[in-house]
Amino acid sequence: MVLDVHAAADFYATAQGVVAGRLIRDRVAKIWPSMAGLSVLGLGYAPPYLRPWREEARLTVALTPAHLGAARWPMGTANLTCMAEEDALPFSGPIFDRVLLIHGLESSENARRMLREIWRVMKDDGRLMVVTPNRQGMWAYFEKTPFGHGTPYSPGQVGRLLASSLFRVEQRDTAVFLPPTEMRIVLRSNRLWERIGHRLLPQFAGVTITEAVKDVYSAMPTKPNASRRFVLAEAP
Repeated sequence: MVLDVHAAADFYATAQGVVAGRLIRDRVAKIWPSMAGLSVLGLGYAPPYLRPWREEARLTVALTPAHLGAARWPMGTANLTCMAEEDALPFSGPIFDRVLLIHGLESSENARRMLREIWRVMKDDGRLMVVTPNRQGMWAYFEKTPFGHGTPYSPGQVGRLLASSLFRVEQRDTAVFLPPTEMRIVLRSNRLWERIGHRLLPQFAGVTITEAVKDVYSAMPTKPNASRRFVLAEAP
């Protein structure tokens, strides 16, 4: 089942979504502690994760693949939200310092073509962060959350896919060890679940987090796609 962006927005408005989003943001922030002056692309369904960077980054763009639908996010002078084909991103060249791919890889219609497009629009010293549902985690099998849609991945599968798309994995992490429940007592103890999970059961995390860089010595640049369709979406 493919993720619907409106269902994802509704999830992140719940207590369960707030907790899951914060746990993932905390781990991402350990790897990317500062976005000052950088241009950032969030691909998939990224608004809940881009918001903390809006004031710090030079540019933040939230792009949802066309087959997922248009996400709404307030536009500003340095912030934009749009919808486009995942294999025809509406950017002419390498302009992004950071790319966050979340709720995107597992629902991609052609993961390798999407990753090659990301490669094309990233700067040579840019960095890609891929967050995917973990194949061994419980969250991948509960469709009431965005993590229960599409194809879950193991860390090894993500690494091999990135390598075949001319990226080099730099580091890995995991997040979201609490069970996929709405019970308040479980949600309130999320920090305890994270500490225990990271120490004892990292393979059963809800999501895997992979940071990668462009393997610029193994590739020739791809040619821009002549047909790039995208739609801007502004919040009312």
